[in-house]
Amino acid sequence: MTDDGGQELLSFGDHLEVLRRMLFRIIAVAGVIAVVVFCFKETTFSMLLAPSEWDFVTYRAIEQVLQAMGFDFHFEPYHVQLIATELQSQFMTHISTAVYLGLLAASPYIMYELFRFISPALYENERRYSVRVTLTIYVLFVLGVLLTYFVLFPISFRFLGTYSVAESVTSTITIDSYISSMLSLTLVMGAVFQLPVICFILGKLGLINSSLLARYRRHAFVLLMVIAAIITPPDIMTLVLVSLPLYMLYEVSIWVVR
Repeated sequence: MTDDGGQELLSFGDHLEVLRRMLFRIIAVAGVIAVVVFCFKETTFSMLLAPSEWDFVTYRAIEQVLQAMGFDFHFEPYHVQLIATELQSQFMTHISTAVYLGLLAASPYIMYELFRFISPALYENERRYSVRVTLTIYVLFVLGVLLTYFVLFPISFRFLGTYSVAESVTSTITIDSYISSMLSLTLVMGAVFQLPVICFILGKLGLINSSLLARYRRHAFVLLMVIAAIITPPDIMTLVLVSLPLYMLYEVSIWVVR
């Protein structure tokens, strides 16, 4: 059976078979990358543990900028001990981290496969929109990941890891808590950075418009701060650092919808 354009139509079973093959390719690619990440243990964890160091690249960059402005500023050195409290915790953390990074590294290929799967059902103009939206989603997700790695998580870890209610109390943080906190914050920020895409889709559906978004700027700012307070660790510095880019994305969303 063919459609009006001469293309062969697939049955429901054929669609399931195409879906099965697509999922198999995605799992295979992500699995291979995860195995490679697992084998390069030292490189992987030196990168992941770098934000916990007092001389992380973000701190050095801030110092250089302030010194160029004439300020003699240096961050105080600190050290937070990372520990493992269970026999299998380091090995399981290694495996879960490899799987997550494998999926993250394979995400461009995953989005390509998903687009290939749904593109036959789209009109030509819808296909062009879908390519732009897909690329925008990926770019915004990467920006959220980079913001988390270089800014949000290092500052949050520095504040919470060195915070002490008394000199006799010292912080020792488990490695699985460190990795899970970093990964969860990364995923959340990658998701909330999709705000312009969500507003674009809602605008196309006629549910919102730019004048409506502009009218409720102040309400949106309060709501975004509440969302930032929910998704971030409980410290004011991280809350502010998350709220500002979220509000900037809201302003970008107004421009996108307009």
